[in-house]
Amino acid sequence: MSRLLITNIGELTTNVPVDGDPCGALADAAILIDGGRVAWTGPAADAPTDVDETVDAAGRAALPGFVDSHTHLVFAGDRADEFEARMAGVPYAAGGIRRTVAATRTASDDALRTRLAGFVRELHAQGTTTFEVKTGYDLTVAGEERSARLAAEVTDEVTFLGAHVVPAEYEHNRAAYLDLVCGPMLEAVRPFVRWIDVFCERGAFDPAEAERVLAAGAAAGLGTRVHGNQLGEGEGVRLAVAHGAASVDHCTYLSDADVAALAAGDTVATLLPGVEFSTRHPYPDARGLLDAGVTVALASDCNPGTSFTSSLPLMVALAVREMGMTVGEAVWAATAGGARALRRTDIGHLGVGARADVVVLDAPTRTHLAYRPGVPLVREVYVGGKRVA
Repeated sequence: MSRLLITNIGELTTNVPVDGDPCGALADAAILIDGGRVAWTGPAADAPTDVDETVDAAGRAALPGFVDSHTHLVFAGDRADEFEARMAGVPYAAGGIRRTVAATRTASDDALRTRLAGFVRELHAQGTTTFEVKTGYDLTVAGEERSARLAAEVTDEVTFLGAHVVPAEYEHNRAAYLDLVCGPMLEAVRPFVRWIDVFCERGAFDPAEAERVLAAGAAAGLGTRVHGNQLGEGEGVRLAVAHGAASVDHCTYLSDADVAALAAGDTVATLLPGVEFSTRHPYPDARGLLDAGVTVALASDCNPGTSFTSSLPLMVALAVREMGMTVGEAVWAATAGGARALRRTDIGHLGVGARADVVVLDAPTRTHLAYRPGVPLVREVYVGGKRVA
């Protein structure tokens, strides 16, 4: 691969700490990409000259590609009517997932693959260069295997979420469904997935059921993740920390004990403000988590029911406006924080040796991500040094 220099960057966010700044921001900077990896960053005036190609950023800002550590992209159907009802005052309940399950089961592979490809283009256009995809919208052995296989065509970060909800046909035999999730279904998806997840929440799975799912996944060699504390205080955070889960996602309702447990462990609190935007629930207390020393990530939770957006720039804007985060903290959470939630060290930053995932904004600073919400500010996107948008 050629040596590519992106120069004349007005503000370069590296996420390599400099002088107490965790974002490692550099002014009037450049970045050298060699072999798909970051080879050098520094002042543009000192940039190497032995390059094959030069891109002039013309004073624009650049930052690491966004890392979306929580999405649900393999599905069919639409639930816009539920959103409209919520905006009219109908409360959210987890049972709406079954509607998407019914639609997904009847969709063809080609239809699901085409929709998934559209989401990938959408993610790239908004600066997301790494993304996780969950199963969980079929809830049969063959269907979950299909979802995992299709997701693995577009990302290495695939999560088995057979424990999303109990499907209608097992409504009166939850134990049998858990046997399926922890046995034949887990075995079927295993070649395609890196993670296992469980929705530990009222209307989904109780703590004892969630414990069994996590233990089965860990025994199969999968990393663990948890949906927890979305609809109220509960056991999700405790379970995640006890199992050494990479992340616990939502964290909308936390007790002081939950915050203390997160601060004492290495489980990332992944916040999903698109859900609160779409359900009218209170936003998570990001400020309190950060002040307690908890590692925080931001993700989209792109799904048809409660957060049908793939925009991490929107998550950054919501985190700044509604959750007490600074712009630097929000951008870090949507890049380095997402990488931490996936236990990755090669992405989320632009240190030497990192994968060269770079986003160039049509703006002079990263602050414009929150300052100009809803405006398509992503100008160029590179994944492994190759331009994709």
